Amino acid sequence: MPAYVHGEDYFATKLASIHEGNAEEGLPTLHAQIVLADARTGEPVAFLDGTRITNARTGCIGGLAARELATDPVRIGVVGAGAQARWQTRAIAALCDVESVAVYSPSDSKEECADALDEEGIPARAVASAADAVRDASVVVTATTSTEPVFPADALGPGTLVVAIGAYESGMQELEPWVFDRAARVFADVPDEAATIGDLAATTLTATDLVPMAALFDGAGRESADEIVVVESVGSAVFDVAAATAIYEAAREAGLGTDLAL
Repeated sequence: MPAYVHGEDYFATKLASIHEGNAEEGLPTLHAQIVLADARTGEPVAFLDGTRITNARTGCIGGLAARELATDPVRIGVVGAGAQARWQTRAIAALCDVESVAVYSPSDSKEECADALDEEGIPARAVASAADAVRDASVVVTATTSTEPVFPADALGPGTLVVAIGAYESGMQELEPWVFDRAARVFADVPDEAATIGDLAATTLTATDLVPMAALFDGAGRESADEIVVVESVGSAVFDVAAATAIYEAAREAGLGTDLAL
């Protein structure tokens, strides 16, 4: 996954692989490495943990969405209990005053996820069902690899922000079509790609119906506190190069890292 932001100092290439069976072995399903290189000479300047950068930059989607669109008090309902469930919650907590977090997963991982977040100072608890996680939440995060909807749409209350980050291809689906029927608008980080995933393929929405998430930073947000708003994220390699550049420059300034000869 190569990427370059025009005019910047570096470009990045990420090698990523997903192994679904790893969860049963207690291993991460995603492994990734990022090489950051000088945009003028092509000389590699850093080799970075692409897995952690991918998790963090994806989490920032939820954080930024909540900062711009969440209504107070911020109560998070999370469906999913893996790495991304934690990173989404961390990012939202970093940018918003979070009152509570309810975590649901069909496995015992919901307890581990809630305990880990609580130990970090984020008030989280595990709940018995997806409906329990979503009900009374002002921000709902879906972070699963599901192929069918993961919570009942009628559990959403007025004013809810739904951040869906798990479905990234046509065979995956986290949201019922009725969620989109109830939504005042749908934002997407990459509209053309988001329009092809299972969540949106089950609706009549097309790429032209999706609002680019970048518009949030130009003032395109809520029109009322009662609106249900959806943010769909499929990710982009541009996020990798932006995050890798920021981390590399911060590490150099702090004198961190190890010099390697290739």
